[in-house]
Amino acid sequence: MVDHKLLTQKITLLTEYIKDLTEIRDNAAITLSIFKEDKVTRRYVERTLHLAVECTLDIGSHIIADEKFREPISNKDVFTVLADEKIITPQSLAALQKMAKFRNVLVHDYAKIDPEIIYSILKKNLKDIEDYMEQIIKSYL
Repeated sequence: MVDHKLLTQKITLLTEYIKDLTEIRDNAAITLSIFKEDKVTRRYVERTLHLAVECTLDIGSHIIADEKFREPISNKDVFTVLADEKIITPQSLAALQKMAKFRNVLVHDYAKIDPEIIYSILKKNLKDIEDYMEQIIKSYL
């Protein structure tokens, strides 16, 4: 049985990360050129995206363990297991797997991170995390 208290705590954290990223995304003053030049904002976005992705993985791993689903072989596979078990939609799977790969870039190749990619994810892909969160809430809270 899924620990609802722990899951609620993780969802609360994820909500905060999304809110923080949305504030920057919606700030018209932060254009791509400014984002490239503003090291503090860029690093804040990178770290907050990293925390958000880690949180999605923690949530998924917690559900998988508590429900005794197949053990994932990688971070990317966490989302495959959730899709196989009908916790997330097949439409969400590809985007979430890309997030897991992106997390590896943030953690392991941080010196090679392209600011344009980070900016693009900020502007276009927060909805993927929000959709994931909504699917988890619908299934468990």
